[in-house]
Amino acid sequence: MVHLWDAETGQPLGEPLRGHSEGVTSVGFSPDGCRIVSGSWDKTVRLWDAKTGQSLGEPLRGHSKEVTSVGFSPDGCRIVSGSWDETIRLWDAETGQSLGEPLRGHTWRVTSVGFSPDGLRIVSGSSDSTIRLWDAQMAQIPVQSFRHSARLIPPRESPLSNGSITFNPSRSSGSTDISPRISQFIPGPHFAPPCHPNSSFSESGWVSSFGKLLYWVPPDNRHGLQNSHILTIPTNSPSRSTWIDFTNFRCGTSWTECHK
Repeated sequence: MVHLWDAETGQPLGEPLRGHSEGVTSVGFSPDGCRIVSGSWDKTVRLWDAKTGQSLGEPLRGHSKEVTSVGFSPDGCRIVSGSWDETIRLWDAETGQSLGEPLRGHTWRVTSVGFSPDGLRIVSGSSDSTIRLWDAQMAQIPVQSFRHSARLIPPRESPLSNGSITFNPSRSSGSTDISPRISQFIPGPHFAPPCHPNSSFSESGWVSSFGKLLYWVPPDNRHGLQNSHILTIPTNSPSRSTWIDFTNFRCGTSWTECHK
């Protein structure tokens, strides 16, 4: 149940708000103070009239596990909820309808969610030890997944002082680095090189095009490469955002352009 209290006297206001069938984990007022949103272990989100204590509409259902955090957008038009099912959901605060697909990216329970003051971003915290930022305007677009089978041949990976890593396949003396540089946290181009726009990304980390292996991505960068628009904190998280700079990348016989 949800209780309202007088912030000055500490006395309860009216009767408890009853409706959830299990423990309530999170509550919050709408910006105008007229509604209350609550999340519960019963996997639902509920809306209440703050003055009458009456439930507004049916419970918002969609999460498959306990709802741990809820909140209104600054304009009061949307609700965000996080759950132990590892997803974040957006809801229309007037109709109670789910907005788009769940936001996926966390690898363990989502424990906290909230909107930025301008309503353009959503922040989430999780038991996977990361914080994620999401574009609230793009939230209805599901994250793409690229799957393809290919053999695995790990190359060398070298940490750099600027927080990036560079993959350097074996090279001869006198040549320049022709491998793609993978950097964290800056959204950029997709994983397909300009010379192979129809590339596919495999579960084993290889990016290939028409059967030709182009380059390999280490396990720690694969998730971030496929979800480069999501900022993840801390920066050493396996889910960190990753983008590829193809400035010095050469395809096929064009590798000779790098020879000195």
